[in-house]
Amino acid sequence: MQVQVHPMWESYPKIKADLLSVLQMVESHVRIHDKNIESTIRDLIYSGGKLLRPAYTLLCSQIGSASSQEKERSIAVAAALETLHMATLVHDDVIDEADTRHSNPTIHTQKGNQFAIYSGDYLFCVCFTILSKHASSLAHLEFNARSMEKILTGELDQLNSRYRTVASVKDYLSRISGKTAQLFAVSCYSGAITSDASRRQAVTAWNMGHYIGMAFQIMDDVLDFKGDSQTLGKPSMADIRQGIYTLPLLYAMKAKPNVLHPLLAKKEALTENDLMQIMEIVEETRGVEKAQQVAEKYTNKALKALAKLPDGEYKRTLYEITTNLLHRTV
Repeated sequence: MQVQVHPMWESYPKIKADLLSVLQMVESHVRIHDKNIESTIRDLIYSGGKLLRPAYTLLCSQIGSASSQEKERSIAVAAALETLHMATLVHDDVIDEADTRHSNPTIHTQKGNQFAIYSGDYLFCVCFTILSKHASSLAHLEFNARSMEKILTGELDQLNSRYRTVASVKDYLSRISGKTAQLFAVSCYSGAITSDASRRQAVTAWNMGHYIGMAFQIMDDVLDFKGDSQTLGKPSMADIRQGIYTLPLLYAMKAKPNVLHPLLAKKEALTENDLMQIMEIVEETRGVEKAQQVAEKYTNKALKALAKLPDGEYKRTLYEITTNLLHRTV
């Protein structure tokens, strides 16, 4: 299968070429005796994701003064982080019982849960195999191990919060801080580290990535209400169907708890009519608009952090990508 990257990178040929190298590095480390599993994992690598996290790593690898000879190391770190992301997605799909991702059938729907969990576990191994070969220091490797722990804790927090109608906005923000924002932060920080950036610059990159990740997840949750299955690549309102209550719904619950709580109490028994009624209440209470405003605030915080970083062409690209994520439709 030919390696391809998302069309969004057509306007950025240098990043596109580097992202192709990232995918090729991931592919080169997938070596399993069971060719059925190997083929399934390769299909996942080529499934058409945006590759945002490795892109941020690559862009932030231009912050410091390291020479172009360090490019292989930044690509390797980007590949490790993207592999980590893919592993969490495979496990997510099992937990969420998701049938599709990027409009493609998920691994567990094709092969079963055990097969999917094994594939996800293998990808975790690939992540650390790549990272151990190219980590600039053991401290860097330990940092990423601790970061993965926080990411997985965020996933567990989401699992434990399913169908909890008492969840608050603060709880939600804390959850996505671990579940999504952590990996964006690590991606930006790791890129800066590979470029020999200063400690202050690396921390600024970390903060920028955190804010980007927060905004990204909030907009992802907004699109769950605004999009349709064709554009999203998965069923709309999938989160509510799984008992995951995100920011637009939390704002609506705060405004109309007496109407929403009886509906949400149905849990897995929610009908399509129930979902339509929930959607109408979210629209009526401006839940989506309020959530978008929060995403915009985080985006602005990310851009303020970006402004503190050294000048360079990479800054213009980071600004464009980060701004465009706020207005995306998929």
